[in-house]
Amino acid sequence: MVFSSIAQDDLLEGFDKEDDKKVLSTWKSLKVVNFETTKLVAPKEFQLIISHRFGSVENGIDDLFGLDNANTRFQFVYGLTDWMHIEASRSGVNKTYQLASKFKLKTQEREGFPFTIALFTGVDVNTQLDKSIYPRLEFIDRLGYTIQLIIAKKISKKFSAQLSPTLFHQNFVSFDPQDNTQYALGLGGRYKLSNRWSLNVDYGAHLNRADSSPYVNPLSVGVDIETGGHVFQLHFSNSQAMLTNGFLSQATGDWADGRFFFGFNLVRVF
Repeated sequence: MVFSSIAQDDLLEGFDKEDDKKVLSTWKSLKVVNFETTKLVAPKEFQLIISHRFGSVENGIDDLFGLDNANTRFQFVYGLTDWMHIEASRSGVNKTYQLASKFKLKTQEREGFPFTIALFTGVDVNTQLDKSIYPRLEFIDRLGYTIQLIIAKKISKKFSAQLSPTLFHQNFVSFDPQDNTQYALGLGGRYKLSNRWSLNVDYGAHLNRADSSPYVNPLSVGVDIETGGHVFQLHFSNSQAMLTNGFLSQATGDWADGRFFFGFNLVRVF
């Protein structure tokens, strides 16, 4: 689950506006839940995002519905132009560092091109791999790569949807039958329930997961709430990992058994 707080009133001005030619308000935030959206950070804007994804809620009060077991991510995002931003982050799952970028390739037009298209790329470094366990481990084995094309459309004033074909590669995989290069298709949607409420859902279909894999496809759902100068994103996911390689390849939760995760993001804009 993700909770997002944005303290500047002027950030809300762009959420639902349009111009005469372009559709500008397909998404409110950088992510639907787990998957990237086509939204970028504005030029010369810097965002610090502190994210928490807690443990599974299935144990109830014993570990305070997972709050005793937090995965934390620190993310720094800077807008270089109106079509590119760059990111650096560190996530607690596998003690992973990531450098990433997002590019706006095309914007949906009111009368013309029907989609907004963006490209996300990332390089991950898994620092948790232990050389005492894997004595032949080299630095290159710690690396993972992601490239994701995001094709979004604001279908109506209330409903936005997107497809996210994704290729990711892990130089080290935890079991032999799994290919290092993996493919997935992300699906995401946002439906405005009112001027201040929206429902967000995303799902990732892993297309070449090994038959013996213990992992599952990520499914996440949440509610976004606007209150004055703040946006609250309340989400639940069956993946504790928040980086693309992580939630696509290592989701372990089971919604039917109550194994899903709650968390929040705190966003500060400079």
